[in-house]
Amino acid sequence: MWLAFRNGTVYDLRSGVSAEDDPHGGHAWGPERSVRARIVAWLLLDGPPALSGRVSSLKLYGIQITDVLDLAGGTIDPYLELKQCRFEKEVLLPEAQFTTVRLIDCSVPRLEGARVRTQGDLHLPRCRFHHGIRLTDAHIGTDLLLNQAVVFRDRRGKSVMADGLTVGQDLQAEMVETHGEVSLRGATVGVSLSLRGSRLSNTQGRNALNAPQMTVERTLYLTPAGLGTPLLAGGVTPARGTRVQRFSCVGGVRLDDGRFGDAVDLDSALFVLENDQEISMRRLQTPELRFLGERPQRGRVVLSGAKIVNLVDKWAAWPGPGQLRMGGFTYENLIPLGPFPLVRRLEWLAASTPEYNPEPYERFAAVLRNSGEDSDAREVLLAKQRRRRETLPPAAKVWGYLQDWTVAYGYRPGRAAVWMAVLWAVGAFAFSRASHPPIKAGEGPQWNATLFALDLLLPVIDLGQSSSWQLRGGWQWAAAAMVLLGWILATTVAAGTTRLLRRN
Repeated sequence: MWLAFRNGTVYDLRSGVSAEDDPHGGHAWGPERSVRARIVAWLLLDGPPALSGRVSSLKLYGIQITDVLDLAGGTIDPYLELKQCRFEKEVLLPEAQFTTVRLIDCSVPRLEGARVRTQGDLHLPRCRFHHGIRLTDAHIGTDLLLNQAVVFRDRRGKSVMADGLTVGQDLQAEMVETHGEVSLRGATVGVSLSLRGSRLSNTQGRNALNAPQMTVERTLYLTPAGLGTPLLAGGVTPARGTRVQRFSCVGGVRLDDGRFGDAVDLDSALFVLENDQEISMRRLQTPELRFLGERPQRGRVVLSGAKIVNLVDKWAAWPGPGQLRMGGFTYENLIPLGPFPLVRRLEWLAASTPEYNPEPYERFAAVLRNSGEDSDAREVLLAKQRRRRETLPPAAKVWGYLQDWTVAYGYRPGRAAVWMAVLWAVGAFAFSRASHPPIKAGEGPQWNATLFALDLLLPVIDLGQSSSWQLRGGWQWAAAAMVLLGWILATTVAAGTTRLLRRN
């Protein structure tokens, strides 16, 4: 091992038998495959110089490291690579500084790495951590790889504690399996965060993924991963026909106040929630949200205060009534994948407002108007008035039904025009049989029942009929009713016409 370190070559104690070399299996490794952690630490912290023309590095394959490997606070210049190794006790790296660290397919009781710093990568693929990982406030110079790792919970119920983590480039955690909370509060990722095909589970806590105030410069992927394909190119969509494992999460997801430079992608994601758990994206900001997962049967989806440019979604992804919150949620474009008719969109709005709230309806109507779909926008605003009517007292509710039945709250002005035409025809027929002495004999135009009815119906415009002839008895009440209805219907027609002409 001494010579391999100075020469920069691999020190390999594997037998070549897969069952015996599996660090996660039950086969015992004797003293012939064991190295004390103190020796490993001495080589890394104060090892011998490299041979002439070589670069010293520690590359150990198939070795059991006994006792606690304690590198806390140290500066480790040699490249470190441990493959298919078994650690007897925890690995302590707090405040240590490395160039590049690679632990591949190792069995580790626990990794303590608070405030650890690397100039290059930190690779932990296919490792098993029996009591969790801690990378609080760690700084990874380039990539952090956790692909296919299995991480069990610690005594506080955490699988991964990485609050304040900074990764210079990609954080790839594809096909990962966790059995406790993954905490990434305030983490920063320089490129993308990929959890493709991962299975997160926290059956004894509230959240399986707790990542508020996270910043990802490009995309967060909670999407499928292809089985049997290399996991080194995060963010690549599996080819058609490839067997895939989709992202699944048993427990809540918290992405509140997150900032994502390109997108948040939830394609085919499966969320298994309890009634008190949430997929929380409060005040999240991203150019594109791809809400394309499977509909959660329980729990809530919360988008309150989120700001999205493009909302890519499908009807089957959204939860039912009482499970959706969208107060203050703003978006500019709706891009449905698959059929998502207006009637479904209205059900979507109703599901998000168990108590009447006009804002989601007005936001949706504004988006439709901006895309040139004015008739659909009027239908949305009409649905808003109908929802509002449900909250009114009985008298106001009756008046609302009357407005809806007659003029659809003014959002269907053609209906008001039809009512005016009907009233005009009925009035003309009725007034043709009414007694109509002149107000001043010998003055005014000739009596015309049709123009008289129209003069009563049209506000402001004076055709000279109603001011020249008088009615008596019940006909006066009929004329007053015509005037009142004329004002209501004309105002409705004018308002509806204004809405048609005005672009918001």
